[in-house]
Amino acid sequence: MFDHANILQAYQRISSVVVKTPLEPASDLFPQHRGQLFFKMENLQHTGSFKLRGASNKILSLTSEQAARGVIAASNGNHGLAVAAAAARLGIPAEVYVSSHVSPFKAQRIEEYGASIRRVGTNPLEAELAARAAAEQANRVFISPYNDWDVIAGQGTIAVELQEQQSAIDAIFIAVGGGGLIAGIGAYQKWLSPKTEIVGCWPQNSRVLYESLKAGRIIDFPEQPTLSESTAGGLEPGSVTLDVCKQAIDRCVLVTEDEIAAAVRLVRETRGWTVEGAAGVALAAFAQQANLCRGRTAVVVICGENASPKQ
Repeated sequence: MFDHANILQAYQRISSVVVKTPLEPASDLFPQHRGQLFFKMENLQHTGSFKLRGASNKILSLTSEQAARGVIAASNGNHGLAVAAAAARLGIPAEVYVSSHVSPFKAQRIEEYGASIRRVGTNPLEAELAARAAAEQANRVFISPYNDWDVIAGQGTIAVELQEQQSAIDAIFIAVGGGGLIAGIGAYQKWLSPKTEIVGCWPQNSRVLYESLKAGRIIDFPEQPTLSESTAGGLEPGSVTLDVCKQAIDRCVLVTEDEIAAAVRLVRETRGWTVEGAAGVALAAFAQQANLCRGRTAVVVICGENASPKQ
């Protein structure tokens, strides 16, 4: 049974290989909020995103026999980078499946960590399904970006750090793709502080899990291009994140591409940071909902900085 204990175990397991990222005050950006606002700076994590947490927890959980055979992952970006980096650290062979729409910049970075690239299909879900099938055939461990309890537990270690950094939090804004990040944070936070509101944030153009939650089951839903490349793509059938997210998410927010771009621009102009579109999704959702959070303490998870050059 997955619960907060798995996340605490992950926290101990990965503490020596990941950065305890800072919690940055940001109330000045939204004076109308009249409360406390913080950014959880996962853009400062090794590889530039929170994904290293889940990948490291999974890889450090492997048996010696599993590690020797190597691992297979599927990702058009941050998860692939994280798996490649975590595997390289332990000398484990890694292969990453990507779709034809992968950014050449991100594919090159994955290869620079020593992983091999396999291009399959036209969208991330096609690559994911092909990667899982290949892993089963080769008897190698498949590391899902979200549909894996060890990966979810690793992402949930962010909530452990938040408790140490700011014990009283009223709301946490989190960008959602496959749901691994919000499932991990939400599972721990709901055990620790049931009153904390977990806010799921989606681009209007790519919201498969949002629509699946509404439907009560995993469904296909048409997607449009989005600046939030890291959250784009469908859900693997039977993903464990759906049920966790049903329990963990209190509020859902959709944002437009213009709102995402404005959020990314805001932190660049006021802080000098480059963040990726997925981080802009969570910040845009807070900006949209700031009046509803007036006087409360809120955290926005700045999930990564790996924007493609076109962004």
